[in-house]
Amino acid sequence: MSPEKRLIGLGLTLPALRSSAGAYLPFRWAGNLLFVSGRGATRGDGRFMTGRVGLDVSVEQARLHARDAGLQLLAAAKAALGDLERIGAVVKLTGMVNAVEGFTEHPAVIDGCSQLLVDVLGEAGRHARTSMGAASLPHGMSVEIEMILWADRPSG
Repeated sequence: MSPEKRLIGLGLTLPALRSSAGAYLPFRWAGNLLFVSGRGATRGDGRFMTGRVGLDVSVEQARLHARDAGLQLLAAAKAALGDLERIGAVVKLTGMVNAVEGFTEHPAVIDGCSQLLVDVLGEAGRHARTSMGAASLPHGMSVEIEMILWADRPSG
């Protein structure tokens, strides 16, 4: 089953690709590696999901934020690739959690994104990963996640 059909089966859709908030690109190719810039979860109106995990955002809520950040990552990948079926493998995921001091459940939060990638891409979605905490993130986001893909680069 294609990634697009898996998304539909999960009741999910890819959001529109957000423009970069600074002097950087949403993605960058290096050979057949696609580096996708960090993305956070957004609400339907485009505002970021904000808050500090362990204070005003629960682990369960943050896990959903991480899943939604994964949808943002897949939207950027689709913009670069034209078709998610070109993804050969998610190589590496790096997830940052805006958390209170002493918080230790970063892997549980970022697993929201990891599980989404496996659900949508199958075995190609399995990846190496780093989960870490941050004292703050841009725009007050609760999570920010970046991704490296190995993909069949489109010609042109």
